[in-house]
Amino acid sequence: MTSPQRAPGGFPVVGIIGGGQLARMCAGPAVELGVTLSVLAEAPDASAALAIPSAPVGAHTDVDAVLDFARACDVVTFDHEHVPTDVLAAIEAAGIPMHPRPTALVYAQDKLAMRRRLTELGVPCPRWAQAHTAAEVQAFGDEVGWPIIAKTPRGGYDGKGVMAVSDPAELTDWLARAAGDGSGLLLEERLDFTRELATLIARSPSGQAVAWPVVETVQTDGICTDVIAPAPNLGDDEAAEAIAIGLTIARDLDITGVFAVEMFDVNGHVLVNELAMRPHNSGHWSMDGAVTGQFEQHLRAVLDLPLGDPRARAPWTVMANILGGDDTELYSAYRHVMARDPGAKVHLYGKGVRPGRKIGHVNVCGDDLADLRERARHAADYIQGAVRE
Repeated sequence: MTSPQRAPGGFPVVGIIGGGQLARMCAGPAVELGVTLSVLAEAPDASAALAIPSAPVGAHTDVDAVLDFARACDVVTFDHEHVPTDVLAAIEAAGIPMHPRPTALVYAQDKLAMRRRLTELGVPCPRWAQAHTAAEVQAFGDEVGWPIIAKTPRGGYDGKGVMAVSDPAELTDWLARAAGDGSGLLLEERLDFTRELATLIARSPSGQAVAWPVVETVQTDGICTDVIAPAPNLGDDEAAEAIAIGLTIARDLDITGVFAVEMFDVNGHVLVNELAMRPHNSGHWSMDGAVTGQFEQHLRAVLDLPLGDPRARAPWTVMANILGGDDTELYSAYRHVMARDPGAKVHLYGKGVRPGRKIGHVNVCGDDLADLRERARHAADYIQGAVRE
């Protein structure tokens, strides 16, 4: 495996395991910081491999490939949370710095481990239980009220691995699969929440931490379609509560790098839904809407550099996700979007297009929230082919 070409001046090499969109969007900030970025990509045409010159091909599950890659880096971080425990242990045993550390990453990999630890810390969460049998599912549903939410402890994302159930029989197949490794299922009460929020935190190995404004995330069929920064009509006390929870989790779980806390807004109080220990979709607005975007901040954090200012540049920033449609040719839509709205910032991920897949996003910033929401959504819909005027 060829070592990455270091930039002159003694600047470090940051390695990212996984060649997805998050690694790709670190490329620009890395160039601006003078940092060399190297990515272990799953294929030569992976999203990040198309933008980052140093992109050896290897699987994140292959211990030897990961170690060969990591040894050429000064610090290692991750495009996703799915690197196996034995691979993480091998990197740690080799003495290669990585962020977040395995002791923290487990709480994003395993939802049951997360719920146990957050409950121990007194962090507000939905009522929950672990279930191995239909009888345990029945007992939990009878206690908190039906329907309930069932989740697979590992691997779920964008609505996958999550099911609203009204009868234990609906989970027969899931329970059978979970019996194979003894993990069981995570059960949670179904909340009557007002909306979903997210808090984005950055923390460095030396313990410095900063928080961006709390945002509202808009979900459609289990997929985040829009983000509003800051969250509208969010009281100062609730915003402070959300940020305090995020900072508490960062400190007590010893999380390093950028991470997101997804939350439910329930009657003016927040309950933690899930953790994502990486730059996150809810923070994409910060690329154009904050003094320091999440991708630059993540590089600063994993290198233990002083963190940048997370404050918003404008009263409002709206991000709209671009989802894949039937059209696979996207470039022709640029002329319309750029001519109609010169203020719209379009970011595409270099991914293959398929229906429902996140392939990019649009950011718009300004003073008129209603106008920003219409502009962002129109641009995203036009690029994905949902509208044609």
